[in-house]
Amino acid sequence: MFDYPVTMRLDDNGTMLVTFADVPEAITFGADEDEALMNAVDALETGLSFYVDGRKPLPPASKPQKGQKTVCPSALECAKLGVYQAMTEQGVKKAELARRLGWHMPQVDRLFDLRHASKLDQIEAAARVLGKHVRIQIA
Repeated sequence: MFDYPVTMRLDDNGTMLVTFADVPEAITFGADEDEALMNAVDALETGLSFYVDGRKPLPPASKPQKGQKTVCPSALECAKLGVYQAMTEQGVKKAELARRLGWHMPQVDRLFDLRHASKLDQIEAAARVLGKHVRIQIA
């Protein structure tokens, strides 16, 4: 769902530069391809957090070209982003989500902070009040 194709190229200083066509805010590099892809997860999460903070719809991930590598946020961040996307699609504001959950606004704010280690049961509760559920899959 949040598996974004990456473009990797050797930079002029010998590092591997990673960019995302779908999330232009996410740019990173690494000494080699493995390090660059590892850093790309953090860059993608940071780039997507700008959309959440700005209350903008998340950019859809385009289909990767044959052989193109993809990167997705960590499982916890994917769950948070899924709840955020459902909220956005339904036109539900944070205050309404807080009301439905019986939470205070700081709790809802932390739920959408991609740097905060929210508890999975909180994400599941938020998904439930939006008519969704969290599904975890090992692929």
